[in-house]
Amino acid sequence: MRDFTSDLIKNIKPSGIRKFFDIAATIPDCVSLGIGEPDFVTPHHSIESGVLSLEQGKTSYTSNQGLVELREEISKWNKRKYNLDYSKDEILMTVGASEAVDIAIRATTNPGDEVIILEPAFVSYVPMVLLAGGVPKIISLKNENDFKLIPEELEKVITPKTKTLFINFPNNPTGAIMTHEDYEKLIPIIEEHDLLVISDEIYSELTYNGTHCSIASFPNMKERTIVINGFSKAFAMTGWRLGYIMAKEEISIQLKKIHQYAIMCAPTMSQYTALESIKNGDIDVLNMVNEYDTRRKYILNEFKKMGIDCFEARGAFYLFPYIGKYSDNADEFALGLLNEEKCVVVPGTAFGDGLEKFVRISYATSMEKIKEALRRINRYINNHKNNN
Repeated sequence: MRDFTSDLIKNIKPSGIRKFFDIAATIPDCVSLGIGEPDFVTPHHSIESGVLSLEQGKTSYTSNQGLVELREEISKWNKRKYNLDYSKDEILMTVGASEAVDIAIRATTNPGDEVIILEPAFVSYVPMVLLAGGVPKIISLKNENDFKLIPEELEKVITPKTKTLFINFPNNPTGAIMTHEDYEKLIPIIEEHDLLVISDEIYSELTYNGTHCSIASFPNMKERTIVINGFSKAFAMTGWRLGYIMAKEEISIQLKKIHQYAIMCAPTMSQYTALESIKNGDIDVLNMVNEYDTRRKYILNEFKKMGIDCFEARGAFYLFPYIGKYSDNADEFALGLLNEEKCVVVPGTAFGDGLEKFVRISYATSMEKIKEALRRINRYINNHKNNN
């Protein structure tokens, strides 16, 4: 019998994150700093809104684009928060930000188009480009630049085939951000080379020491930017699977075609829950962000005491410490930490090449678990210092 699977998908590696979670699931008493999921429960008033929608019999499909009233609130929220000017007709509700990433790439990528990916990067970006027939062009962001994209790096990788710049700030896995001043230096290059920007801003609300800046807020950038966001991270709604994508109408029409044929519509109950969250959830988000910030500062301080080098991440709920003093192989470090100390971190190699001396930790877990995990990490590194 022939092999019925696609050669393309066979050549794509499985997620480097999931492997460690699967191993950890077989080990009792593990403490995990691996999962990028809020440890908070969706706020009760938002849950009640979703339950009420069920009790009222709102269990049918919504329109393909999503509830009109939800898209109107998202439009107002983004204008108030980030000075973004997308109308309800330029907003499409998706099954998480993950679907938004997929359709944004598929709707804008022709075979052979080059898509610039910034690494360290979330694990789905490069596979999605490959599945769309595109060519990933990698920029390896540097620790000494706080994992920001600088103009020289962008200019160097652009060729006549380059079509899209894919960015993710605040960043998963590093927690890096880009400021207004950082983007100002990039925009002339983007305009000169007539690039599309896809901006994954799912961690926008999880920004510390300031407010999030969206590249789409700059003059003339809305026309060439697709913005992805959602409710999973800031609103503690991961399991509700609800995201959204914003783009000018000419692009949004094409995005909706893929969504129509592949998905139909985002979950109705989730949309009603999100409507309550975005209308009345500012204080919930603020409380969660303040707690994340407390954890972030605590871990950075403890790392300093341990002698672990880690730049000060200013967004998301991740840190990306350098573990080169203790190991030259992040996979071995993570497996050793798991097997010897029952503590889960994710090796940097899951997020791109050349990251063998970094691991990702998530502080989206309780302070009690963070303290115990740090005790185990400290014990492990004291036994495994690199003598090179």
